[in-house]
Amino acid sequence: MPFTFRQAACALALAASLFPAGGAIAQQTAPAPFVPVLTAPAPFSFDLLADRAKALALAPFVPTPVEQPEVLERVDYDAHWRIRFRPEATVMAGSTPVQFFHLGTYFRQPVKMFVTKGDTARKVRYDTGFFDMPEDSPARMLTRGAGFAGFRLMRPDLTSDWISFLGAAYFRTDGALRQYGQSARALALDTGMPTPEEFPRFTEFYIGEAPDGRVVIHALMDGPRVAGAYRMVISNTEGQGQVMDIDSRLYFRAPVERLGVGPLTSMFWYSETNRYQATDWRPEVHDTDGLMLLTGAGEQIWRPLNNPARVVTSSFADDNPRGFGLVQRDRAFANYEDDGVFYDRRPAVWVEPTHGWGKGAVQLVEIPTDDEIYDNIVAFWNPADKPQAGSELAFGYRLHWVDQVPVPSDLARTVATRFAHGGVPGQPRPADLTKVVIDFEGPAVKGLGQQDGVTPEVSAPEGVEIVNPYTLPVVGTDRWRLIFDVRAPDGTDTVDLRAYLAKDGAPLTETWLGQLHPAQLHSYFR
Repeated sequence: MPFTFRQAACALALAASLFPAGGAIAQQTAPAPFVPVLTAPAPFSFDLLADRAKALALAPFVPTPVEQPEVLERVDYDAHWRIRFRPEATVMAGSTPVQFFHLGTYFRQPVKMFVTKGDTARKVRYDTGFFDMPEDSPARMLTRGAGFAGFRLMRPDLTSDWISFLGAAYFRTDGALRQYGQSARALALDTGMPTPEEFPRFTEFYIGEAPDGRVVIHALMDGPRVAGAYRMVISNTEGQGQVMDIDSRLYFRAPVERLGVGPLTSMFWYSETNRYQATDWRPEVHDTDGLMLLTGAGEQIWRPLNNPARVVTSSFADDNPRGFGLVQRDRAFANYEDDGVFYDRRPAVWVEPTHGWGKGAVQLVEIPTDDEIYDNIVAFWNPADKPQAGSELAFGYRLHWVDQVPVPSDLARTVATRFAHGGVPGQPRPADLTKVVIDFEGPAVKGLGQQDGVTPEVSAPEGVEIVNPYTLPVVGTDRWRLIFDVRAPDGTDTVDLRAYLAKDGAPLTETWLGQLHPAQLHSYFR
């Protein structure tokens, strides 16, 4: 069965339940002595790894074989949940503790693990002694060299992890507020296309310490159409989050129609924007609530996320973008009321190119969902030049896993977006009107009053009418509110809107880009 985007999302959700982030490590029995076995040192460098990736791409793709599938079939959810890494078996990569994930029915292809020191690497051999598991666990039937499913880096006291790599080329951190949420991955291929999405996977990891004391992770990636080498230098600062400097070298076996660089994967079910779609008691349920963009020209854009009735891909063309990210702006616990998974603490992730990416587009893929267990949002950079067989590409970028995006600005930012039935309260509501209400907050609008000449600037596609736009300060707050109605011709599938507040012709706010799906909205409002 081909691996799908939804299966990847389910695997991530399963991983979170099997290996709870931030939780204490269970220990079932008194530890027996165990010494991890590492092979003899071998020469290693990023250039050597890239050479291997290039050589792989010159040959036909060979999937990593699944050994002992009949045993892994029996390591199901319940059996996997009972397997726990033994703290005393922790492997040190420099000063960083490393622990491994066990193979199972949902993670069958093994990943090779190495620790590096200087210009050498040593392979870590799998042994059941790494894990506490029940005497009757089917995992005990695996041979000594079976391999691992992934790994995580631990805090010094070994009570919690702060970054994990598990499944395909996915990884995620717990951000500034120590709560896992959205994920990143190395590369996305044909996400949201009519053809099946392809999931290249990390097949080898090399974990060590950079000269400045940061963690450095090298990874070999392989898939049917592309092989690659990655170098990730990572810092974890308690209370501030993680920063990852990533360099990638990619070698293509075959053409790719939609290449996704720096892809982020998140979940959005409903927020104040589409509360009418909720079938749950909580006010909001989402890992992130918007896509933020900083264009090459310096324009700051906010695109609130949707839960559409069909798969929708939106493109934001640009030249050398300064950054983009899936962001959780709403940090008020009262807007979620969930003290189990703490959506208010989920990290925002900001992708910052470290050299020019040229022409292309940030693309946002939104997939319908009716539950929080599915990751249904993807954002990535899609270069204008499509890779062909034999293409070699390199991308450098920095990932910030934070609570607040590191983009200083005096402009007011969007803090709420609401859609409703248009018209005037107490009067008949026209069936073809949708009301849009946007709240902005920030230094540029703070202290301004109705008499200060703040103007609404709203635009829509040809044929779409903007009705009665106006703006006003929200009493008792530092916010300003923009309100208008939208009338679209019958049969209009999608309406892309653009809005901001201005004074004397100069923007006071970031640019709000909203997308309406009139038929979907009116099905709820009627």
